[in-house]
Amino acid sequence: MTEVSRGLGTGRASVGAVLDFAWDAGEFTASDVMASTSLTRSTAIDAIETLVGADMLHELPNARAAGSYRSGRPARRFALSPDLGVVVGIDAGDTHLAVTVADPLDRTLVHHRVEISSDQSADERRGTILERLRAALEEAGILRDRVLALCAGVAAPVNRDGVSPPHPDGFWERTNPGLADALRDWAPVVEIKNDAQLAAIAEGAVGAAIGCRDYVALLASERFGGGVVVDGHVLHGAHGGVGESIVFDHIVGVGSAFGLRYAVQDQVRAAVENGEITVDSALGHLAGRRHIDPRLVLTLAASGDADAVRITDRVGATLARVVGVLGSMYDPSRVIVCGAVAESIEPVLAAARRILPDELHLPAPEILASTLGAEVVSVGAIATARRAARERAVPRLAEQRLSELA
Repeated sequence: MTEVSRGLGTGRASVGAVLDFAWDAGEFTASDVMASTSLTRSTAIDAIETLVGADMLHELPNARAAGSYRSGRPARRFALSPDLGVVVGIDAGDTHLAVTVADPLDRTLVHHRVEISSDQSADERRGTILERLRAALEEAGILRDRVLALCAGVAAPVNRDGVSPPHPDGFWERTNPGLADALRDWAPVVEIKNDAQLAAIAEGAVGAAIGCRDYVALLASERFGGGVVVDGHVLHGAHGGVGESIVFDHIVGVGSAFGLRYAVQDQVRAAVENGEITVDSALGHLAGRRHIDPRLVLTLAASGDADAVRITDRVGATLARVVGVLGSMYDPSRVIVCGAVAESIEPVLAAARRILPDELHLPAPEILASTLGAEVVSVGAIATARRAARERAVPRLAEQRLSELA
């Protein structure tokens, strides 16, 4: 029995089977339903008519009216209703906030991304998230009661109730400022997830881990954090802390949970200070800036700049140590480096690949750069919200509408 069928109850299993089929089918006929399910023609037609009457499916113009059918009686064609509602994904990072409004299938309606201050209090951060959520729905022309499911990703461990444990410095309480309570009434299904776990979901759905059952999505730009998938399952833990990065504070050769952006910056400044890189070189000029854009360093390395290559080799050694720890703990076949830095990270990955086999006894995992860029968490949040809509929110909506028709 499908998840949708369970949501509708066993008494409406045939209706649930057709509704579940409709999610992936696009346009379909009763014959298509019969070919993909165990339903007879009469049962399939009855279930389709029931769902059309409940506005869960809609009938399309027949093939003759569409100009694509020339002889005989055209088959009736159906599709999932376009008016079921929307899903929302939120990427609430430490210094950025992205809100995405999408339909339940494949279309993005609105995507907003803004930089926010890491100095915001928990109350200010919560207010900013709710304000940007309202603005995104308003721009999409969507009323709040049409949100089917919402998923928010935060830079903190999150338990199954959407609550983060206390952090010694209050960081987790600020990055997840009571979002489970604040968002509870915004949709029938609301999920709060760790951002690295959402990155793993994104990579498995549309990224570099499609078809892979054992992998780690390593968020690596600001801070290290791993979304871990073993045997096809995203690992969670009692407090949502699987893949939490504090372990890297204690690993020789890494020494910090801060990500590759800071590793590149620190290596450049250290090389200038100890005279390895002259202040009048390309990298020397960068060292005088308050913040060093790692993409500039990585681009120089890709072009063959000797100083930049030296830096990326050292950062690659750090990454190899990080991947070696993940490889020893979880035995993945792939580690996918995610985040904004991934688009230019290849020089670092090349160095890490050379070093990695010496970092662990197991076969070294493949190290890949994500193609999903800075939006990887948003992609995972929308994928999670769509799944929640399909398996939980829409079956509830169908049950409600069918009960009203009874």
